[in-house]
Amino acid sequence: MSFELIEGVRAEQVAHPRLSTRVLLSGPEDGIPVLFIHGNFSSATWWEETLATLPERYVGIAPDQRGYHGADPDAKIDATRGMGDFVDDSLALMDHLGHARFHIVGNSLGGLVVWWMMADAPERLLSATLAGPGSPFGFGGTRDAMGTPTTPDFAGSGGGLINPDLVRSIREGDRESISDFSPRGIMRRLVWSGGQIPKREDALIDAMFRVHIGDRELPGDFETSPHWPYVRPGKWGATNAMSPQYAVGLDDRILAAEPRPAVLWSYGADDLAVSNTAASDPGTWGPTGRLPGYPGPEAYPPQPMMDQIRRLLTSYEARGGFYREVAIEDSGHVPFITHPEEFNRAFHAHLDQNNDGE
Repeated sequence: MSFELIEGVRAEQVAHPRLSTRVLLSGPEDGIPVLFIHGNFSSATWWEETLATLPERYVGIAPDQRGYHGADPDAKIDATRGMGDFVDDSLALMDHLGHARFHIVGNSLGGLVVWWMMADAPERLLSATLAGPGSPFGFGGTRDAMGTPTTPDFAGSGGGLINPDLVRSIREGDRESISDFSPRGIMRRLVWSGGQIPKREDALIDAMFRVHIGDRELPGDFETSPHWPYVRPGKWGATNAMSPQYAVGLDDRILAAEPRPAVLWSYGADDLAVSNTAASDPGTWGPTGRLPGYPGPEAYPPQPMMDQIRRLLTSYEARGGFYREVAIEDSGHVPFITHPEEFNRAFHAHLDQNNDGE
């Protein structure tokens, strides 16, 4: 199944020294570059509306990350590097395209890539936009705003908790059902929010079926743990790369890095995927009985993702950085899709205010 690109968006297969992948582009080749990084279970397709509505002075660049859609299936994700493979791929792509500096935008997993880029290559960034980002401490296994591990081995994070019914639905090509763990059902329940269904939902769902599946891709490998919920991160794939085990010290690196690009933090006020009680966090659904042996909220509380993000950005501002927080009402995890006018109003202003002579 294939879907036509939105008018104004074009696709190219780009090969650079690290990766061959599909890249969606919009705007003039000599425009001010804006790099878009997609999240888990998605692809560059999820950025098409945002690419198509960029002001004409910008060139939008949205690659499929390794492990997803049009990326070389032989390129694996070394989870022990955290977001390192994604960051290096992004920098290699921008080098290949001739862009020394650029704006960067990331959603969910892509937001983690933005955090890592702020730590590892801030001199390359004109600005950073966190659009419904994951926490800088990753996903799962931390208990407070400081990112303190819930267990010594970060149990409850990584590939072991990806629901096997979802993976099976993808393998079986279940594009239509809206069951609890079908791709369409999960998107409607946890991502779009409030019963809102994007006009191009079929194309967005199709991108989910193009993720690379396997023990070294998605969901990735995992190890058993003596601590509830009895699984800990493995070493391969994006979901393991999101574990806080591989992000230890990232917050300190971000705060110590220079220069400090201006940050826009935009998110849906009704986001169920990234919140202080995220729907797929073991600490949130442990009390429901779906995971036997829940030790209680004192031993394993939900990860306070929003508190973690806000605390880091407040510290970033105290160190001389700048950030603006924009909550989009009645929106879920992807406000740039469900509420594009509200998102673009803040996003375009942020770009224009931080071109730094470009």
